[in-house]
Amino acid sequence: MDYIDLQGKTIENTTSQDRLLEFLYTNPLGRMLLKPLVQPGFSRLTGVLLSTRLSARLINPFARNSNIDMTEYQEQKYTSFNDFFTRKIKPDRRPLAGDASVLISPCDCKALVYPVRDNSIFSVKHTEYTLRSLLRSPGLAKRFQGGYIYILRLTVDDYHRYVYAASGRQSKNYHIDGTFHTVNPVANDYLPIYKENTREYTLLHTAEFGDVLQMEVGALMVGKISNHKESAPVKRGEEKGYFEYGGSTIIVLTQKGAAAPRPDLLKNTENGYETKLLQGQELGRASSGL
Repeated sequence: MDYIDLQGKTIENTTSQDRLLEFLYTNPLGRMLLKPLVQPGFSRLTGVLLSTRLSARLINPFARNSNIDMTEYQEQKYTSFNDFFTRKIKPDRRPLAGDASVLISPCDCKALVYPVRDNSIFSVKHTEYTLRSLLRSPGLAKRFQGGYIYILRLTVDDYHRYVYAASGRQSKNYHIDGTFHTVNPVANDYLPIYKENTREYTLLHTAEFGDVLQMEVGALMVGKISNHKESAPVKRGEEKGYFEYGGSTIIVLTQKGAAAPRPDLLKNTENGYETKLLQGQELGRASSGL
């Protein structure tokens, strides 16, 4: 999917990974080959293999082919590919936008934002999803009717540690089991991706935005979602957790009248484009309508 950066430049973003995924999801042979790959056991096995010392040989070719600027990350010796994939960025490379009234992106991502209508249906790449099926909770889905849903897609070249979008007190972590599918947009035309993927979410009870829901969605070959805390006070920009290898998605939900999304993000989504954002940049601002 093409995306737009914050300078308004359109980036054509069809990669070899995109072409492979298109084959797997659109070709009858590809879909047959895909069946064992989307099972959680395959992702767990991949995670084990990528945690071995032998997997460290994949690091340099991967970083080179993905155009990853390693000067942004803390220097260390990586003992496995997963050790590299969960690398930490230098503290000054992801500054936080504005003050506590700014809802920040919890991750490096390609972002979309949609209003949550009264019937709790939203669309991703021509596929419809209900908030109820995403959360598996009619009551919780009702709480976010009239607000906004931010869909923040990470690709393999992105930084895969993520932070809290706002300050407050978080609830426990709610885990929903599912089948691992890629979060690449090509898959959305053929499978209800966000309804089937393993995911985990928490509620942030905040002073500026009311309740904010932050969800991590696993994907093809993401064997692990690792969150550090639950039922504890948290700070905006504090590290919440990390994904192991693969593309992934984070979803942020805000309540009706709580926050206004940044205008360029809304416009780009309406025009069918994702917006490239870095961790700590603005998603929206608190409004007085809560």
